[in-house]
Amino acid sequence: MAAFGSFCLLIGLALAAYNLLAGALALRLLATGQPARISPERLADTARRAGIAGFIAVTGAAFALVWSVFTNDFSITYIVEHSNRALPIAYKFAALWSGQEGSLLLWAWLLGTYGFVLRLRHKTDVKLYAYAGTILAGIQVFFLLLLNFAAPPFSLLKGAIPDDGNGLNPLLQYPEMVIHPPMLYLGYVGFSVPFAFALGALMMRYPGEKWIRITRTWTMVTWLFLTCGIFLGMHWAYAVLGWGGYWGWDPVENASFMPWLTGTAFLHSVMMQERKGMMKSWNVWLIFSTFLLTLLGTLLTRAGLVSSVHAFAQSSIGTWFIVFMAIVIAVCIFAYVYQRGHLKTEHQLESLVSRESSFLFNNLVLLTACFVILWGTLFPILSEYVEGSKVTVGAPFYNRVAVPIGLFLLFLTGVGPLLPWRSTSLRAIKRNFVLPVIALWAMVIVCLVAGANPWKGGMFDSGRFYALVAFALSAAVTTAIVAEFLRGATVIARQTGRNLFAALWLLTRRNTRRYGGYLVHIGVVIVVVGLAGSAFNRNLESELGMHGSMSIGPYTLVNNSFTQDTNDNYNSEYAVLDVYKGGKNVFQMTPEKRFYLASGQPQTMVAIHSTPEWDLYVVYEGTNPDTGQPIIKAFLNPLVGWIWFGLAVIVLGTFVALVPSLTPATAALRVPAARGVQAEPVLKGGD
Repeated sequence: MAAFGSFCLLIGLALAAYNLLAGALALRLLATGQPARISPERLADTARRAGIAGFIAVTGAAFALVWSVFTNDFSITYIVEHSNRALPIAYKFAALWSGQEGSLLLWAWLLGTYGFVLRLRHKTDVKLYAYAGTILAGIQVFFLLLLNFAAPPFSLLKGAIPDDGNGLNPLLQYPEMVIHPPMLYLGYVGFSVPFAFALGALMMRYPGEKWIRITRTWTMVTWLFLTCGIFLGMHWAYAVLGWGGYWGWDPVENASFMPWLTGTAFLHSVMMQERKGMMKSWNVWLIFSTFLLTLLGTLLTRAGLVSSVHAFAQSSIGTWFIVFMAIVIAVCIFAYVYQRGHLKTEHQLESLVSRESSFLFNNLVLLTACFVILWGTLFPILSEYVEGSKVTVGAPFYNRVAVPIGLFLLFLTGVGPLLPWRSTSLRAIKRNFVLPVIALWAMVIVCLVAGANPWKGGMFDSGRFYALVAFALSAAVTTAIVAEFLRGATVIARQTGRNLFAALWLLTRRNTRRYGGYLVHIGVVIVVVGLAGSAFNRNLESELGMHGSMSIGPYTLVNNSFTQDTNDNYNSEYAVLDVYKGGKNVFQMTPEKRFYLASGQPQTMVAIHSTPEWDLYVVYEGTNPDTGQPIIKAFLNPLVGWIWFGLAVIVLGTFVALVPSLTPATAALRVPAARGVQAEPVLKGGD
């Protein structure tokens, strides 16, 4: 199977190279109109078919590696290093992306899958899709060069073949790690598609904004995958690492967050180009930057440039990535400079108090956040290069900068929908902002009464102050968005005679992009509320003998027993804790410590009890070597469950935004006339 996999990768490289060269030649011939022995259209079609065949070849290589994992083929070095016989079936799939070579193969396969779907849809706009397919082929050539020459996944083991492998990294033996890396990669790789369309449209001076409409679905789906991947990673860090948190500003966490920031800016900014013909250069460079940041994230993770629980060991592929990124930057700059006349804006900003200005400020703030995170992430590398020693940047640096930026973004989330296009009047501002301002100050009062006072023990607590601001702004933004829904639904209900809920449904269906976006904003607000709860976290550590107890918040934990267990994959020891609240035994928790046999590595399994109000988070830290008694660390983390619920709302809102809106004719058929009122089209919404 190793020979078959290696052969598939070589064939895939040859097909991708042909797709790139033949596609580029065909596009050149079409652009110049020069006579040729072969029809440019025919040449372009053979290039497209080569791309489809290349996807089949890379699929064969991915299948070969997965098959080798399941059949325990320990003649392959990669299988020895990342699998073992006792590894559960679900985690055998995870072995595909647990190592550097396998994760690069997953990158190439997902890129091939995106390219396969794109090439099947080539008749949507043959020339633009030909440009995009050729650019994707160039990206695929790079990754297949890596897999064939720099990081081959089918390298054979030298020497005697072992009876068993070293096993999967214990940190990856958690259910979410079967989903999190592929989801993150779907986002990373997926941004190659809008990048290819943007670069192709710029190269061919594509008229109008049709390329944006074509790629909108690609971009939104990719953004959703990346969002889900980031949140799944947060939940994994929360449930597995045992430190009581979910985001530590780890360099690899940052590497996934940066393209999310620029991708989010792009999704907002393209609305300006579609509606007003503005910010064309912004949009081109936002998507270029997003793609480059996905490459940077892959470089940081795979080249061992940064210290992280997510990163792989030091390797030589960093040079390959740096050279490829330099080529991409050069191509982007050349295309932009050569075709910049095509990106002239059609309108100018007329007022600083308008929806256009809110989009501009949104972009500036998102890019500022991205730059700060990029600087903090690369600073240890730069300091080592300049001074010879690594100077790390910790969470306090990011929090000092990122928290105020995040709160300002939250403010813009609420202000944007309340501002009209072009300009607004003072009267309109007063009318639209009265309810949100009332909600803001009402929430401030509620928080102060509930004890969220930033002055704690006579000392000013900046964390609590920011939390208070976050709660207040969240109330204002939610009020503003709900008011937008109710305002439109009330008009529909009055015109059609429908009840309010039916009117809300029809309102959303009339403009799914707008109101789906509002749902996404509500999801973001819910996430912010969950994040703000971290300012009120509590923790306590205690050594618990049999029937010993410890109290945290309203809970009392009593050690019922502590015991050991074993299976073919790992040995474990855990404590059985009875949890009391108000004197009643309400539930039981079993925090665990595992020792994996194949790798010889320990792993913490956290016990978590979640409610909408807080999480009780309990860690078994092992036993005291002197007394033999278990050491328990308990955290009480308020509002953490809101973060995961906010993600669900974001997913729902994105799906709504992806659904095509009702056309005016179809909407009219769905709006029966009210008694005595003739039916008419209602609320033709804009973005």
